[in-house]
Amino acid sequence: MGETVVSMKRLGMITIGQAPRSDVAPIVSKYIEDRAELVQAGALDGLSKAYIEGQLYPGEGDYVLTSRLTTGESVVMARHKMQPLLQSKIDHLEEQGIEQILLLCTGVFPGLVTRTAYLIEPDHIIPPAIKAMVGGRRLGVLVPLAEQTETLRAKYEPHGLDPVFAVASPYNKSESEYRQAAEELKRQADLVLMDCMGYTEEARSWMAEATGLPVVLSNSLMAKLVSEMI
Repeated sequence: MGETVVSMKRLGMITIGQAPRSDVAPIVSKYIEDRAELVQAGALDGLSKAYIEGQLYPGEGDYVLTSRLTTGESVVMARHKMQPLLQSKIDHLEEQGIEQILLLCTGVFPGLVTRTAYLIEPDHIIPPAIKAMVGGRRLGVLVPLAEQTETLRAKYEPHGLDPVFAVASPYNKSESEYRQAAEELKRQADLVLMDCMGYTEEARSWMAEATGLPVVLSNSLMAKLVSEMI
């Protein structure tokens, strides 16, 4: 009798920056364990920082995003300029036969499509989950850029949430910046959400220690949920 070969499931993970994401991939891998191979792709793969800054930089009124390059540097982009690149990466993973794709960004991306794969978009999952967790208590939200505080508010309003925002970059990590943000949030919130997939466990621990509050790490929350889908 011949041996039956069982192929490992694959989970696609697309960053709006460049892959591999050595900062976030270990968090996702920890929860999916050995049940799936993590296949990474990045919307900005192969692009230079100079090109990104010249062609994708946001203008006034744009929905602003930030992510990480493989060099460890961060970049900011306009959503409408980079979304076609993101859609192209989704198409590429589908062509490889990947059936589940995790978007490694908590931003809102209207109009992303798949043909057969299931696209897991954190902005569809995190706000209602956080509403259930916070209940009638006060929500604090940590974001990477000051420009994002107003555009991201619209993500929470449909769920009856009116967060207090503070800012600290996940990519230019400064413990003092996180502690300043914690000071702003700890008297105005009962639970803190770190609203970017680039924040790390180290940053979460800084915020938890400085605020004395429960702190939810977006990528960890998504990884736990996705692990139940594999």
